[in-house]
Amino acid sequence: MRPPCDDAIIRSRGIGVPCAPEDKAWILAATILASSMAFIDSTVVNVALPALQVSFQATVVDMQWVIESYGLFLSAMILVGGSLGDLLGRRLIFVLGVVIFAAASAGCGVALNIHQLIMARSIQGLGAALLVPGSLAIISTSFDQKSRGEAIGIWSGFTAITTAVGPALGGFLVEHGSWRWAFFINLPIAAAVIAISIWRVPESRSATAARVDWAGALFASLALGGLVYGFVESNNLGWRHPLVIGSLIIGFGGLIAFVLIERSATSPMVPMTLFESSAFSGANLLTLFLYAAIGIFFSCFP
Repeated sequence: MRPPCDDAIIRSRGIGVPCAPEDKAWILAATILASSMAFIDSTVVNVALPALQVSFQATVVDMQWVIESYGLFLSAMILVGGSLGDLLGRRLIFVLGVVIFAAASAGCGVALNIHQLIMARSIQGLGAALLVPGSLAIISTSFDQKSRGEAIGIWSGFTAITTAVGPALGGFLVEHGSWRWAFFINLPIAAAVIAISIWRVPESRSATAARVDWAGALFASLALGGLVYGFVESNNLGWRHPLVIGSLIIGFGGLIAFVLIERSATSPMVPMTLFESSAFSGANLLTLFLYAAIGIFFSCFP
């Protein structure tokens, strides 16, 4: 599922490297396939959770980590992925993200135990954090204002369709094959994206890109990791366990430190001045509730 502000992000960027008319379809194909690969994977895996649990004799908490490890690295590093693309080259970071995602998908498919699967899912999240913002940035810098609206519509429509297909595809693969095919299916898609990107997608960079906010990325990761670990493991260890209490303290402390760092950073990941806009803050709060509900549904329903 796409964040609701993706279209605004695409429209807000100026054209960087105009693509040739014959390349437009190829650029859309690469960005649609890559984004769909990342979005489909979450819904496909959710449908495969019961089969995974039986295969590895795993607990409910283990299944939570299969989902959360992916989302944790994706959410912690997605802004860094966008910054790296602006700084080092959008196509370069995009292709690198696809390669990492494909390699991690293969690792998920051959995992011999639940711990290997969770580790591979974490690397998948890192790859998605590089390719998802890259796909948006490539569209925004390759299409001029006249053709950008049509490109946005095509990209939005196809990514929505492929995301909706995910649960049905996951059910088919699990029933007629194996849960491992839910991950192996990414490999031919990734190969096609890499070939098209190298062949047809122009490279672009931001002329005003500054350094990457590594301090912000570190404390964002600490905050998210601490909170997720504390809440998930509280089911196993109990709320009074030192690891749970300690991880929650680290999580909330990291969140406070992240806000303070972003207020003083010269190139912040998240400029705090954005939240002075009531429309921006309200839209983000609404999005939080929306995706919390969607996440709960797709976790519990299978």
